[in-house]
Amino acid sequence: MSSIPLRPGMTPVTAAERSDAVRNRERLLAAARELIQECGTAGLTMDRLAERAGVGKGTVFRRFGSRAGLMLTLLDDSESAFQARFLFGPPPLGPGAPGLERLVAFGTERIAYLLEYGDLVLAAENASRGRFEVPAAALWQRHIEVLLQEEGFDADPWLMAGSLSATLDPERLLNLVRGHGISPERLAASWRDLVTRVVKAA
Repeated sequence: MSSIPLRPGMTPVTAAERSDAVRNRERLLAAARELIQECGTAGLTMDRLAERAGVGKGTVFRRFGSRAGLMLTLLDDSESAFQARFLFGPPPLGPGAPGLERLVAFGTERIAYLLEYGDLVLAAENASRGRFEVPAAALWQRHIEVLLQEEGFDADPWLMAGSLSATLDPERLLNLVRGHGISPERLAASWRDLVTRVVKAA
């Protein structure tokens, strides 16, 4: 509750407005998820969302800013949970295991995550100012860079982290699985072999 007193004659509607805003947001997100289930991320437009949720298009833009903002909001819970796991969770994904083990675990878990949420991740990246500018993507690369440094890799770890991150690109992974029939297990084994060779070479 706000400690700022209301001016005389001012109607105390702030709490109700906040409650309405929360309900509108949840209604919009529920409608967005329904549309994705029905027609995929490509079919989720701001016009369709406004129509499905029964609100004006301006309301959708005020809430999310852009289509990229909408996609990022839809991803927020799952991405936050993933970040918490590799930053603070139990090893080998989280702290407490050697850098190489954490690298292997990170790639394996990221592959599984992208196979579940890849279409949404790709839509958020492509609709944003730049797919490599998305804050989460920068965090993943920085995490890989730190783990490489822990393992003694000092030959431009930032650039190598970017190269390794590129192998976890959602478009690439989805194409390998859907277009070439590559199994998640095979992808994870390839990632493990790659990062092991990189670290051992250092």
